[in-house]
Amino acid sequence: MKQQLTLSIVGSGGDGAVAAGDILSMTCAREGLHVIKTEAYGPQIRGGESSCTVRLSSTPIFAQADTLDALVVFSWSDFGRFRTELVLGDDAVVLHDSDDPAPDEIASSPGRKVFAIPFTKMAREVGAPNGKNILALGAVSAIFGLPAEALRSAIKGRFKKKTAAVVEANLKAFEAGVAAGAALGIKNEGLQYKASTLKLLMSGNEASAVAAVDAGCRFFAGYPITPSSEILHFMAEWLPKLGGNCLQTEDELAAMGAVVGGSFAGVKSMTATSGPGLSLMSEMMGLASMAEIPAVIVNVQRGGPSTGLPTKSEQSDLMHAVYGGHGDMPRVVIAPVDVEDSYHATVEAFNIAEEFQLPVIVLTDQSIAQRRETLAADSLVHEVVERRLASPEDLKEFKRYRITPDGISPMSVPGMVGGMYQTNGLEHDESGRPSSMFVMHEEMNAKRYRKLDSIARKYRLFRRYGPEKADLGIICYGSSMGPVREAVDKLNASGQRVAAFVPRLLVPLPVQDIEKFVAQCDHILVAELTYSAQLYHYLRTQVDLPRGKTRVFARSGGRSLGVNEVIEQAMRTLVRTQEVEEVLA
Repeated sequence: MKQQLTLSIVGSGGDGAVAAGDILSMTCAREGLHVIKTEAYGPQIRGGESSCTVRLSSTPIFAQADTLDALVVFSWSDFGRFRTELVLGDDAVVLHDSDDPAPDEIASSPGRKVFAIPFTKMAREVGAPNGKNILALGAVSAIFGLPAEALRSAIKGRFKKKTAAVVEANLKAFEAGVAAGAALGIKNEGLQYKASTLKLLMSGNEASAVAAVDAGCRFFAGYPITPSSEILHFMAEWLPKLGGNCLQTEDELAAMGAVVGGSFAGVKSMTATSGPGLSLMSEMMGLASMAEIPAVIVNVQRGGPSTGLPTKSEQSDLMHAVYGGHGDMPRVVIAPVDVEDSYHATVEAFNIAEEFQLPVIVLTDQSIAQRRETLAADSLVHEVVERRLASPEDLKEFKRYRITPDGISPMSVPGMVGGMYQTNGLEHDESGRPSSMFVMHEEMNAKRYRKLDSIARKYRLFRRYGPEKADLGIICYGSSMGPVREAVDKLNASGQRVAAFVPRLLVPLPVQDIEKFVAQCDHILVAELTYSAQLYHYLRTQVDLPRGKTRVFARSGGRSLGVNEVIEQAMRTLVRTQEVEEVLA
């Protein structure tokens, strides 16, 4: 019996691979299993290859598995496009359509159990010509002991808006799959678990959208761009029901301009985009920073540059998020580490933006934004902070940009008696009047940047795993946390002393906490998904990472970090360190 199971379904667009994964993951989440579901697809607008991978576990999991326990293939040519991402385990169960024979390297591999099932033919025979994905679910449930009755109920729910005949045909397809799977006679492949409390299944984009609503966001402006568009879709559906507004603009520059305007008017405002869109938003982000107007920008990283890999994850927008823009432009950057943290990071982004009156970027990536992950419903709770409006005393002689010790000035909204002031993108004095004097520019820059000092003291946002004193410390951020955390657990279980530090607040960086971590570790490994090692170079601008004790593992995105990949890099660092120490001795 297995404690965990990782299954991938591969086919062409329209084969229902993702739909089958949705049904399976939702069903198992309701049964109380821990679930991570990821999708991969080509850049085509319609059709093309598609895959869905579901990891199920009776214990908590933090990343997708390195290898597959089971694979369902409707088209081997489509599978070929995912060969470097979908790695079969040595004893994996492989089910494929009889009309498409398995390649020799798959069929002849010892230890694997490869079976041909006439998915397409059987689906037609039971009256569900498009139901081969449902038939495959039946076969998988029989082989791995998955909750068949719960899957039947989920299938009914999936097709409840269709006719009774469609529902019945898909149920017949499922039963035919169960019979086909049972007939294979595969033993000892079942998933061992006990049904427990129902869990929510949510994507990172959904978590960010729900968080924005909970934080009080009532205006969203955006332009569709993969892989952030689901946030726009969610807000377009829900904001009007809550008395808010959602605007799809002609481009990202206009979206950011609308957000600045909405926030200036007194409404919590937000946009979402990806790398190319963030480039267009830079000018208006500068306006928000200069005019000290709260704004939240969710940037879902994807492979770049240019159009790059629009459907794959990468961490190569870091330098853009941290430094992008002209002039000295203070901003805050928060990087969530998983789906649940996307909720908390987005609420924190609104809290910081509203309290400190500046733009805040939520720097997530496709791996977090579009994967679905189980979480407890009661975990989606977070304190909400409102903006500091000018008091009656402030309004007697209103100075919108009054110089204060923490950099925060009283803010007014249009229509507030006594709160009128001049604002634009020009440098200004305390009252908002344009000023080109060096002394005023220096004072205002210092005022705006003092906010970052206050934020750094108030928000110590990071995760730390492993022993306090370690032979090796791994530093990463964002979606890399999951595989690094699982790798750290495995390494410590094997007798190694390995720790991890994951900053969630990237600007301002928790420098003192990172320096303390570095001092507690004999050696450091920086791990990231960017070819140019952006995290490493950014850390070196503020943190002393001694060259003799620091190693970098940086590679392009397009494939998430693997747990075994992290373990391999950790062991290489430890072994190399031992060899150097032996030479020095």
